[in-house]
Amino acid sequence: MVVKDGQVIMERYTQDLGRQHNYELYSVTKTVTALLAGLLIEEGKITLDARVADVIATLRPDLAERVADKEEVTLAHLLSMSSGLAYDFDPEGDPIYYGAEDRLALIADTPVAWEPGSAFDYTDVNPVFAAAMLEAAAGEPLAEYAERRLFEPLGMENASWQRADDKGLVSAGWGLRLISMDLAKLGQLLIDQGRFDGEQIVPEGWIAQMTTPRAARDFGYYLWLGHIVDTTPSFDMMGFKGQFVTALPERDAVVVMTAMLPIDGGLRHSKNVRIFRNVVNDYVLPALDGEGSAEADAALEDEVAARASSTPTPGVFVDPTDEPQS
Repeated sequence: MVVKDGQVIMERYTQDLGRQHNYELYSVTKTVTALLAGLLIEEGKITLDARVADVIATLRPDLAERVADKEEVTLAHLLSMSSGLAYDFDPEGDPIYYGAEDRLALIADTPVAWEPGSAFDYTDVNPVFAAAMLEAAAGEPLAEYAERRLFEPLGMENASWQRADDKGLVSAGWGLRLISMDLAKLGQLLIDQGRFDGEQIVPEGWIAQMTTPRAARDFGYYLWLGHIVDTTPSFDMMGFKGQFVTALPERDAVVVMTAMLPIDGGLRHSKNVRIFRNVVNDYVLPALDGEGSAEADAALEDEVAARASSTPTPGVFVDPTDEPQS
């Protein structure tokens, strides 16, 4: 889906899917979490300086001793992936992702391997701690807070935050499902500095903080910066298996893709990232800039028609959570 000046100018679906279907978004969930953090900070319910050890000890006294070594780790460190936490993701199929009884208990002993704030390390223990801290601040399940303070004001349809553990805690790093149109709304929300339909949904100042590099030059608060397009500013959300949102503020445009593409190649340059990067830079940007041609437009229409009736083979393993839902 491509949105320009607030209007959908191109969209394509396959396998009888359409606008009503939502998708497992994997790490795109993290950006939504950062938006929720901004709302809770605005409400005065938490601060960026809130410490993991303090909040978790109050929320879960049974884990107080196990998280005591995290007294220097703050919410800001979690959101910027600079906590210094070094979780051992072993074995394969780690219950932190699948079938967790209690994610907080599972990660409570994660050691602080280096000084918080000193280095960027993208690890999924951060959003688990963040989910617990934000839920404690909200005083209600995080998914319910998100529905009330973000999804409803944005007019989001068919939003669902799944894959909670047995204690009801969702991860702030995966499990959210949205339709493509609502993914585009997230990108537009960033471009419009937190405004939607004439109302300030998320504080403008918080959007500025999210889009400012922190521990890494291309990462703010749960948001990639200039990672898909490096010739013009871009705000990028990236999911594990090929779920993407790129917002281009100078062009007032948003590009969304939900796919099942190869994951090999590492965090920043996996094959699915390279594919999406090529799509945006080689095709979408030239079209937005009026550099296309009648021949190219005709070829694209033929491609869209052909793909719409196709049944593509996923480029990566598929589990039940990946199935589109209506």
